[in-house]
Amino acid sequence: MLNLSVLLESSAFKFGNRPAVTFNTTTLTYNQLNAAANQVANGLVSLGILPGDKVALSCLNLPYFPIIYFGILKSGATVVPLSVLLKEDEIGYHLRDSDTKAYFCFEGTAELPMGEMGYKGFMQADECEHFFIITASQAAPSSISGTSALGALMAQQPVHFETSRTSADDTAVIIYTSGTTGKPKGAELRHSNLLLNAGISRDLFSINDQDRALIVLPLFHIFAMTCLMNAVAYAGGHSILLPRFSAEDVFGLLEQHEVTIFAGVPTMYWGLLNYKGEKFDYLKIAKNLRVAASGGAALPVQVLHDFKDRFGVNILEGYGMSEGSPIVTFNQADIGTKPGSIGTPVWGVEVKLVDDKGEEVPTGQKGELWYRGHNVMKGYYKKPDANAKSLTDGWLHSGDVAIRDEDGFYFIVDRTKDMVIRGGLNVYPREVEEVMIKHDAVSLVAVIGIPDVAMGEEIKAYVVVENGHEISENELMEYTKSKLAAYKYPRVIEFIDSLPMSATGKILKKELRKL
Repeated sequence: MLNLSVLLESSAFKFGNRPAVTFNTTTLTYNQLNAAANQVANGLVSLGILPGDKVALSCLNLPYFPIIYFGILKSGATVVPLSVLLKEDEIGYHLRDSDTKAYFCFEGTAELPMGEMGYKGFMQADECEHFFIITASQAAPSSISGTSALGALMAQQPVHFETSRTSADDTAVIIYTSGTTGKPKGAELRHSNLLLNAGISRDLFSINDQDRALIVLPLFHIFAMTCLMNAVAYAGGHSILLPRFSAEDVFGLLEQHEVTIFAGVPTMYWGLLNYKGEKFDYLKIAKNLRVAASGGAALPVQVLHDFKDRFGVNILEGYGMSEGSPIVTFNQADIGTKPGSIGTPVWGVEVKLVDDKGEEVPTGQKGELWYRGHNVMKGYYKKPDANAKSLTDGWLHSGDVAIRDEDGFYFIVDRTKDMVIRGGLNVYPREVEEVMIKHDAVSLVAVIGIPDVAMGEEIKAYVVVENGHEISENELMEYTKSKLAAYKYPRVIEFIDSLPMSATGKILKKELRKL
């Protein structure tokens, strides 16, 4: 038997009255967090949710996220975390594709009406039987007529629950990730995948029960989920939750809670370094902060040096994928670090670089990064063809091109995929293209990523306008924005007479990148 909820249960046993999570002025101890998760598990079982069923979760970085996450796991069901920025059609697709039986969705705000979008998406998924609004106040009724609130599900439920006897190979979480073709795919991650990766994260950052970690990376993302939430719970540490990044809010919490661990994407570090406010005690912040980690996209070496100069802490960079639970390689203190590299393989993971024939390349030469080990997903949910293309004898094909130096450190140099990583979030160009091409004024469109100081990469669309039609950049941008999550629509649109193509009619995006 192995259930990932052991991370919470063990710490509740050892550190029951210590703080587990804090949001604003609310702090839950490990005992309180575990009891609330037990109520969710009891509620799910009362609905008829069975081990192996899928339960989706859309929630900001609030204590509700770990409560529901661990409650789902305790029941034996599989967690399907969804981006809080998805629109109704995207939500509907994810619920249908994952065969979700129940869906918890935070009510959101006027600027981010998550509950409204979530309910509309739920109505597109016939097999999804239960919908619950997560209200800001647990005692409040649902803000959407005809639906129930999380608080109502938990009310009167026992605070004790006998955790489902899942196995190490059972699917704990399905994380949706984009590829180069088709719609987003759900990577099935086992209980063992995620438990071992949480343990590796704990060891990489030397997390202990005295640590305080600031979590501003979204918890629905595998980086924050595994490397922070789960790893800190494993160690019995204290997680400080922040739903949205702002440099001022981050500095305020770093100072207030004497934070020792921070992880972010490169754009967050760029934002912190460019913040000019003088209201915080930066010497105190630097004195307490002992671990800074970065992932999601390549970190400019200059940012790494500037952060070290200001706070006295090296930013440890690593490489991972949703399919890898996520950590594959990392700059490890006990092995050594190299600025600009993604480090060396973590414990139990093998990495090799191969050419287009699958043959390993010599040191110093470019090759596609493949990896295998305990971190590799079970497979893409219901996608045998995609699995056949992505997995070879246990080796997962990353789609990223890297080199390995003579010391065994890896450096990402290119991507074989067309994926755009904007602010640490993956954007799948074809998904954007498919939305844009539906507009009557668009004849042809190609989407690429372009360098951007703030976001790492920005989304740019090259558009050929249909004969006889006219449309402005702003009109097309607003149209696309209304159909996609906020981080996916192109901020730059260039109208062009024709797109460069190969003899077979394939759009040559490499030529567009030269323009």
